Amino acid sequence: MQIRTIANSPPPVRDASTVSSAPSAESRRISDDVAQARHTAMSALTNDRFRVMLEQITDPASSGALMTMRGDNVVDFKSAQSSYADNSE
Repeated sequence: MQIRTIANSPPPVRDASTVSSAPSAESRRISDDVAQARHTAMSALTNDRFRVMLEQITDPASSGALMTMRGDNVVDFKSAQSSYADNSE
């Protein structure tokens, strides 16, 4: 297969008003947000307290205990509403 150039046509000219070499404010904001998110994630990965907490909540025994945890004093809605009304007066 042969490819021949029949005419020397110039490359298409781009409209300079639609293409800008400077990043827009929106793209700068997105780039800054991504950089901040990456910094936060890297900080969390190197934080020992975060690592320990993550190990604890991913442990099946611990997460099961958290899911079934309940308070000793369960209050119905009407009692809570009455107490709130008494305290707000």
